[in-house]
Amino acid sequence: MKHYSYWLDTLAETPQFSTEHQELPRQADAVIVGAGYTGLSAARQLANAGASVLVFDRDRIGFGASSRNGGQVLTGLKVDVDALVARRGESEARALFNISLDAIAALERLVAEEHIDCGCERTGHIQAAAKPRHFEAMQREQALLARVCHHEVRLVPQSAQRSELGTDRYFGLLVDERSVALNPAQYVHGLAEAARRAGAALHAGTSVQRIARAGSRWTVVTDRGDIQAGDVLFATNGYTNGAAPFLQRRLIPVGSYVVATAPLGAAAAARLVPKRRMVFDTKHFLYYFRVTRDHRLLFGGRAEFSKPTDASTSRAAKTLHAGLLTIFPELASVPIEYAWSGNVAFTRDQMPRAGRIDGAYYAGGYCGHGVAMATYLGALIGRRMAGEPIEHPFMDDRFPPIPLYRGTPWFLPLAGAYYRYLDLVD
Repeated sequence: MKHYSYWLDTLAETPQFSTEHQELPRQADAVIVGAGYTGLSAARQLANAGASVLVFDRDRIGFGASSRNGGQVLTGLKVDVDALVARRGESEARALFNISLDAIAALERLVAEEHIDCGCERTGHIQAAAKPRHFEAMQREQALLARVCHHEVRLVPQSAQRSELGTDRYFGLLVDERSVALNPAQYVHGLAEAARRAGAALHAGTSVQRIARAGSRWTVVTDRGDIQAGDVLFATNGYTNGAAPFLQRRLIPVGSYVVATAPLGAAAAARLVPKRRMVFDTKHFLYYFRVTRDHRLLFGGRAEFSKPTDASTSRAAKTLHAGLLTIFPELASVPIEYAWSGNVAFTRDQMPRAGRIDGAYYAGGYCGHGVAMATYLGALIGRRMAGEPIEHPFMDDRFPPIPLYRGTPWFLPLAGAYYRYLDLVD
């Protein structure tokens, strides 16, 4: 079993962005910390506006969730429409849902404009009812999406669900045709090349240790020397560390775990997910899965609420394999060839944010829905850094810190136990 992201082995070649043998520039209009979707999208936007931009990542380009996620580019937000209506009212709920559609459309345009070969395809997604009354809730959701958001989805009862999903484990499906599938590692490297073509300088393997304000400018202290910058953006999301304590207090890193099987063959893969849609279920400890282009089943979830380590990844791989077999028992003889893990980042209210706090810019908190939204908010914060006045529901300069929290999510095991209980009784 390979203990790294399957997607890395799909790269024809690994682009080289390390500049450790080159002298760093000593000043820039903007320094961006984090070379995932958010930081690279912002860098491309800023560089196209004429700014000098340095992007730093302490590891490789796309090291975090940007090369480790499931490649599911989904409509909607982590918070469903029913909850959005309850919190914000129908008008604002519709506006927030439509932002998720705008983010997908913006991603598709970027992929086309920059000729990024990442298998970007509008396959649609399936939400699978883990319990009978979850399908009843889907009926209410379908009506609400149509009435409030003017967004059409289709319900498939359990008796007909094998047309979409080769299992009887679930109790009906909701199908949304607007969601997109892609290869996340190919996408993040294509986005990096696009940022570099725009003029941004990318420095992989360079750690930002701290920042300090000096008048109207920043001193950015790295392990390769100091840089003077007009603006600083932290685009570190689930990998935010002590270099940005203000952001550490606002983002909660949560581990996500994924396995991928050996190739199944085209016919067997088509029996599992006939239309190659993205799939996730309705549990709190949810499963998500898809079939890859080389006919593997990629299967992920919150297998445990602990910090991703080699040990927790090995435990989670066994948990996920067992879960996979409850859905597709015919795969019992198929080996797991890849197992990996990484962090996503949650906010307290499970809504993404971007803005400026104490003079430094930030964007993050995508709650597992980050492929399109990180690209979208990265470009948005890049436009703001370039001088555009931006009014947007996710732009928040007053983003409050989480009480009694300093960056170490001590409460996650308690949350995990609570969600397991909900899955039993819900």
